[in-house]
Amino acid sequence: MGMSLKVFVGYDSREDIAWQVCRHSIERHSDGNVIVIPVRQPALRELGLYTRTYDVGSSTEFSLTRFLTPFLSAQDGWVVFCDCDFLFTTDVREVLNGLDDSKALYCVQHDYSPAHDVKMDGKKQTSYPRKNWSSFMVLNCSHPDVKALTPDVVNSANPAFLHRFEWIKDQNDIGALPLDWNFLEGEYPKLERTPRVIHYTNGGPWFDQWQNCDYADLWLQERALYLAAPEVSSEPETRLAS
Repeated sequence: MGMSLKVFVGYDSREDIAWQVCRHSIERHSDGNVIVIPVRQPALRELGLYTRTYDVGSSTEFSLTRFLTPFLSAQDGWVVFCDCDFLFTTDVREVLNGLDDSKALYCVQHDYSPAHDVKMDGKKQTSYPRKNWSSFMVLNCSHPDVKALTPDVVNSANPAFLHRFEWIKDQNDIGALPLDWNFLEGEYPKLERTPRVIHYTNGGPWFDQWQNCDYADLWLQERALYLAAPEVSSEPETRLAS
């Protein structure tokens, strides 16, 4: 397939274990042939790439930094972004099969109202158009609208403009992925076969009160594999900051 696929994962300091397990699941299913990069807000601020006022209302530290993914990837072609509360049960590179290179972006085009009023950490759940579309994005860095998503835009644009993909001029340039590339646990009935990508959008088994959510066993199994890996003891300080 040429160069390794870059997968950027939103990092939140309050959910380090979620990031670690997400990364582990991506790398394990792709035989290590992907580059997984955490999107860490403090590092981006230090580099001067993210300058927005700190938003106490945002539910995660990567609410808007996710839109720096194309800039950070510094390449043409496809790159992936996902939230940290994801578990991959298949090779993420399969998402590239059959994509139309004329599209700017692919995502699962959810159309739902949240089942819960309150999120995992007690923050209020909001409902808005295209909710959770930006939680898993396959971005075409060769597309002019994606190239135009510079740090200046990310730092100044209205959050709704970013999350609703209003920066994509022709909305037909947004491609649709099958639901199980971003399966919202608790928002859809449990599937017969395991989704390719499980998104614990209301809270995952790393929270005490979410031990019994659908597919909790799969996340806990992945965590056990991660914790058993030999590099875990020395790992945290060595990973990429940007």
